[in-house]
Amino acid sequence: WNSKFFNFILGANLADNSFNVVRESEFKTLRDYIVLARTNFIKILLITATITAGSILYAVRTPDIYTATTTLKISPPQGNILEAPLIPSLRDLGNERFIANEIETMQNITIREEVARVVVDSFKSIGQKDKFYLIVDRDSLEKLPSGNSNIPLIPTNAIATMLNTVSIAQKPGLDFIEIAVESPSPVEAALIANVYAETYKKFNLLDNRKQMTTVKNLLKTQKDEKLSELIKAENNVKQYQLKGGVFELDAQAQNLVNNISSFESQKNATLIELNISQETLNQYKNELVKKDPSMSDYLESQTSEPYITQLQSQIATLKTTRDLKLTENPKLANSPEIVEYNNRITSLQKQLDDHLSEYKSKVLAASPDEIKQLTQVIFEENIKYQGLMASYNQLESIVNAYEQRFNQLPARTLDLARLERERRSYEELYILLEQKYQEALINEQSTPGNVLIMNTARPPNKPSKPNRQLIIIFGLFLGVGISFAFVLLRSHFDSTIKTPQDIEDKGLNLVGWIPIIPALKGKNRNEFEFIVAKKSDSIPSEAFKALRTRLQFSGLKDNLKSMLITSSAPQDGKTTVSVNLAGSFALSNKRTVLLDCDLRIPKVHTVFNEKKTPGFTDYFIGRTSFENIIRKTEIRNLYYISAGTIPPNPSEIIGSSQMKAFLQKLYNEFEIVIIDSPPVMAVTDSEILSHFVDLTLLVIMSNKTEKDWMMESVELLRQNKGSFLGIVLNKFNYRSGYRSYYKYYQYYSTQSRQKSKFRLPKKK
Repeated sequence: WNSKFFNFILGANLADNSFNVVRESEFKTLRDYIVLARTNFIKILLITATITAGSILYAVRTPDIYTATTTLKISPPQGNILEAPLIPSLRDLGNERFIANEIETMQNITIREEVARVVVDSFKSIGQKDKFYLIVDRDSLEKLPSGNSNIPLIPTNAIATMLNTVSIAQKPGLDFIEIAVESPSPVEAALIANVYAETYKKFNLLDNRKQMTTVKNLLKTQKDEKLSELIKAENNVKQYQLKGGVFELDAQAQNLVNNISSFESQKNATLIELNISQETLNQYKNELVKKDPSMSDYLESQTSEPYITQLQSQIATLKTTRDLKLTENPKLANSPEIVEYNNRITSLQKQLDDHLSEYKSKVLAASPDEIKQLTQVIFEENIKYQGLMASYNQLESIVNAYEQRFNQLPARTLDLARLERERRSYEELYILLEQKYQEALINEQSTPGNVLIMNTARPPNKPSKPNRQLIIIFGLFLGVGISFAFVLLRSHFDSTIKTPQDIEDKGLNLVGWIPIIPALKGKNRNEFEFIVAKKSDSIPSEAFKALRTRLQFSGLKDNLKSMLITSSAPQDGKTTVSVNLAGSFALSNKRTVLLDCDLRIPKVHTVFNEKKTPGFTDYFIGRTSFENIIRKTEIRNLYYISAGTIPPNPSEIIGSSQMKAFLQKLYNEFEIVIIDSPPVMAVTDSEILSHFVDLTLLVIMSNKTEKDWMMESVELLRQNKGSFLGIVLNKFNYRSGYRSYYKYYQYYSTQSRQKSKFRLPKKK
């Protein structure tokens, strides 16, 4: 409050009084945010307390949730003892993707429905409703009459839908999957987790054995059919013999029947294997067509390459010729001729394998990564199918050759030979199919699953949720965040004047600010509205004295006698400022008079608990004398003049020559004349009076007066080079906004109370 302030005021008024609005700062400093928080401390505290209380209530009322976890180890299927099954070949490459596919499978509605059925069955066997929560229909349970032992459950499909919330996740970087189930009942959580794991394990095992099961069922069907045909063939032989036909065949015929039956059974068995291979190959190809149709055509062209077909045909011919020689003469098993056949077959097989390896690398190199494994299986199955086809063609040619020799048998033995051939053929084929069926059965059972339950879920001893401490802490921080956001948003859209800085940012003169007078908030507010008389050592009283000092030394005029106090709008505290400012001048031994020129809503007389009449308007119309309207107050040297009778034309009276003469008379009688006028935005009285005084002060109220109102009021008071000096900020909360001012006033007011024994003079 030193000379810099006075120089600023002097410079502003000695200039041409041109009005230039300084743009407000677009950026807030940390100090601005601190001031904002202090100003709105109660709001922040209330919002924070409300949200924190809500979080505490939520934490207390939220039931305990228990989490049970079971862990599965998932690995790609390893196949069986005979050949790789179909399902692993359909897996995508990459273990991470494989695990993701398994997780998606576990979340399938079919598995969840099966889990729901098993859980319901388990509930029925346990029969303890207090150990179950999720699957129990709570609404229906509450409506049951007492003593009813039937516990209502939610529908199975609803349980399956609810199981969609079960957490199934892969452990990072591992082939482990965790199934976590949450429930208010620890027993129920553990049960659902274990049932889920067991159900998926069974499903996975059946899924891995699906291809082997298909082959087994096909072989069983063929085996049963051939058994029926074998029984029928045996009956035909018996019936023929009973009719008196040939009872036995000669050695040559018997040998021929044995050979042709053997090769015919091999041919039929090869045909069955060919059909199985064809069906398997079709499944693979259909899967490949879905993924990449062009790749399917490419594989077909590669596997039918003439060189491969020729090698397969040569191998099949050599094997058939070798088997034929051994069939006709078993003693040749270790002969050089058979050894030569075996060597040639081995050599050709090596050439074929080398050529296939080369072709396989080319095919796989041309295959996209996501179907590379499927491509390899199709390639191998195609080669297998072509080899079987070559073997079948060779066996068929041998059977046809034997057929010609068979038809040359004597007519008497031909019928029996045909029946015996049919019986022997079915018998060998049935034996071969039975052997294949047993192998397929073993193959199916030996196909392992790729799921291993590492640990079963156990009912947890402690709840996993809620973390009540964390909820309360989160609620506290959320409350602080929301409350501060509310304050910021409210401040952003709030255009009222709050601090002295807001006035200075507009380029206006801040003459002073008046703090809140706490006593004015009570019922007896009129008793303390004249605060400089009631508590002269209080902080607000010191603020009025400081304002008086600044006005005295403002330097506008050498002999400052008159000043006008107005405001932008009603209820801004202009009368309070006028009364206390007048009292401050009177306390400095200045003969002071306060004139109430608010002819709409006069209020000065209420501060002194007097009537408004007679007043200066009554003096104007001759109802009373000049001496009679001047009233003394409890402070020496302070007088006031009330408004008097409210006239119908206040503006005409204020602007009349009679008013000018009256004011001049006051200037002659008193050292200081302070005029309390109506709000400048409401009527023109203040504009008129501003031309009759030495200086004009505009009173605005903190957190009430709009910035636009303030600027318009200043514009009105500055017209025609009026006497406008600056602004007085009323009801400013210095404790929250300007801590340094608070310390200053607190210090000096305390010292004053300790050292000064000031007493008001008695009213004369």
